Amino acid sequence: MSKNLVIVESPAKAKTIESYLGQDFTVKSSFGHVRDLPEHDMGVDVEHGFQPSYEISSDKVKVISELKKLAKDAEVWLATDDDREGEAISWHLKEALGLPDNTKRIVFREITKTALRNAIEKPRTIDTALVDAQQARRILDRLVGYELSPVLWKKIRIGKSNLSAGRVQSVAVRIIVEREREIDAFKSKSSFKVTAHFDLGNGKVLNAELAKNFPTEQEAYQFLEKCIGAEFSIRNLEVKPAKKTPAPPFTTSTLQQEASRKLSFSVAQTMTVAQRLYEAGKISYMRTDSTNLSEEALDKSKQQITKEYGDEYYNRRIFKTKSESAQEAHEAIRPTDFSTLVGSSDRNEQRLYELIWKRAIASQMSDAQLERTTATIGISTTSEELVAQGEVIKFEGFLKVYLESSDDEGDEEQKGMLPPLNIGQILKLADMKATERFTRNPPRYTEASLVKKLEEMGIGRPSTYAPTISTILKREYIVKEDRQGFEREFKEMTLANDQIKSKVNKEVYGSEKAKLFPTSTGMVVNDFLVSHFQDIVDYSFTASVEKDFDHIAEGQLGWQQMIKDFYTPFQKKVAEAREEAIDKSLTSRDLGEDPATGKKVSVRIGKYGPYVQIGDVEDEEKPRFASLQKGQLMETITLEEAFELFKLPRQVGFFEDKDMVVNVGKFGPYVKHDGKYYSLAKTDDPMAVTEERLIEIIEEKRLQDSNRTIKEFAEDPEAKVLNGRYGPYIAFGKKNVKIPKGTEPASLTYDQVLKLAAETPDKPAGRGAKKPAAAKATTAKAPAAKKPAAKKATKKG
Repeated sequence: MSKNLVIVESPAKAKTIESYLGQDFTVKSSFGHVRDLPEHDMGVDVEHGFQPSYEISSDKVKVISELKKLAKDAEVWLATDDDREGEAISWHLKEALGLPDNTKRIVFREITKTALRNAIEKPRTIDTALVDAQQARRILDRLVGYELSPVLWKKIRIGKSNLSAGRVQSVAVRIIVEREREIDAFKSKSSFKVTAHFDLGNGKVLNAELAKNFPTEQEAYQFLEKCIGAEFSIRNLEVKPAKKTPAPPFTTSTLQQEASRKLSFSVAQTMTVAQRLYEAGKISYMRTDSTNLSEEALDKSKQQITKEYGDEYYNRRIFKTKSESAQEAHEAIRPTDFSTLVGSSDRNEQRLYELIWKRAIASQMSDAQLERTTATIGISTTSEELVAQGEVIKFEGFLKVYLESSDDEGDEEQKGMLPPLNIGQILKLADMKATERFTRNPPRYTEASLVKKLEEMGIGRPSTYAPTISTILKREYIVKEDRQGFEREFKEMTLANDQIKSKVNKEVYGSEKAKLFPTSTGMVVNDFLVSHFQDIVDYSFTASVEKDFDHIAEGQLGWQQMIKDFYTPFQKKVAEAREEAIDKSLTSRDLGEDPATGKKVSVRIGKYGPYVQIGDVEDEEKPRFASLQKGQLMETITLEEAFELFKLPRQVGFFEDKDMVVNVGKFGPYVKHDGKYYSLAKTDDPMAVTEERLIEIIEEKRLQDSNRTIKEFAEDPEAKVLNGRYGPYIAFGKKNVKIPKGTEPASLTYDQVLKLAAETPDKPAGRGAKKPAAAKATTAKAPAAKKPAAKKATKKG
């Protein structure tokens, strides 16, 4: 019998599978996709049925050559992932290796001995409908990008001609842009919330609140006045049983959302870590929109639950998948072995494995049984009533293992148990407060909540979410960052001891953590697409295209007809857009006039981003330029804010007889002193930072740098042992080299450094070899280069 050659996508997976299949099988990796459309050509023959021209990727020529040799005298089994992308890779392998149409194709959703044996026993051939669906997506996205990007370059003359558009990425940008405009248009309203605290003695306190808010300070004050000298008593007690039900096991999008909330993982990080767990055989396939569990998984989860927690904690559940396109034969993300509690020695892999394990186990556990108590408190001087609520867990059920998080920033913490109360009981008022509260603007999206929105709208599929977000971040259409909040005053009135006292407090609101913000470039590109290519950014249209792909995968629709129906009207719009005059209003906006010179003040977007300009290039005197600061948008900046920008660079005092100049550059705000650049902290305002604070920043950085060098070598000044963000490492010229575990960094000799450097490839050697952020900031290239960049952009148009 000839040798069996199994071809998978990743080398890590190959290693795991080979250990299960035994000596009769050789398992090799294709290292992902092996063929694609050409990089520098459209590669689609529009005139002849949109036929694609595929070519072997330059980095896969050697891989294909080796696989051809191995396949020559072996029976080939194509074992790529069980989804459209995996099916397409198998088809491309078949074509590139010259394999027959009846080549065996095996699929499995987990890498276990049982799953692999079952797959080997039930091979099939390549599913051409799934291949067609993936091919249609790839060709359609290539047509959109190839036809639309040059129009963007010509009509929106900004950046370095790296503007692009895509069906899913452009819709994602639109969602973020529209949310930003909602926030900008939002007008916050205030009202007064009344809360009361009653002293029950023995250190016990009852907290209650009025069910409604008062729209004005006067009405809130009048209510407090009514309560002076009033008698408060328990008018009614209502105890009701309640229950909480566990969430279904993870799909791709719910895993991304929960990993973001609980572990602070980005969408891309979640998929990378999950991929490693899957390839190690620890979890089922991580790209799925099914909440289904197999019979085997249901049985194994029952065994684990009854063994660890008891029979009363088990409740078998079958979850119905919401997504119309979900394939119920596929499974939700789950552990391959529920009895395995440790999935990896890597911290992040273990944290994600634990999350997956808990969610899957909890989905098969009993409801949590609660008892909710509502106490209604009467006030003798008014018909208004206060309400106190609490709950107690009577039976933990699934809560013993897991509780789902929420994106809602306004979610309150779980209410505690109320102290013992009786109807008619008289209560002693400790104090009553009427506090001013403000309505909140719609929240900005996180990566996870954007994925949730896209999924709700039927846009994109499990495999597209992470690359979509990565693309729009890379294009700088959006940024992901933290932003400080703003300080505001709020009023509070307190009734205590039959007296009302008023005071004004301060609070910080609107702070953001890891939120997605549109850039001026993103808003300009979005507005152009909305104006000229409505279908590309239309939510329902984009969702309908996804359904068309599903119909192709099901064999109900021909891929060429689907593309023709899309491309014909699209090409017509592209031709129309090419002929239209450039709309300069998209990339510039007049703000007003400079009172000192009478010159026009405008905000524009150029090669290096948005900037403010005083004057015109036609003026005898050259215009003045200033770049917008982080968080400022071309669309919303005011004339007053624009003038503030011209206060930079600021000369702020002296240190060691050298002046300190504050400015904003490519890496953010900085201070220049004695020819060196020092980054300001996120909390430092470049417009207001003081001389004392700048000296502190300079001295802190000097101290940090002095502690950074562990060892230097006389033989070569470019060889150093340094302290980095992730620990000690060797800097050898431009190469960063890991220090082996157990080696004392200070004891390294020059010969050892030479040997380690020679063994390290030219790219960074890994996490420990990265340069620390602090070093980046100090060696930043002159940030002042930002100003002349605006000039160049203005000359361009």
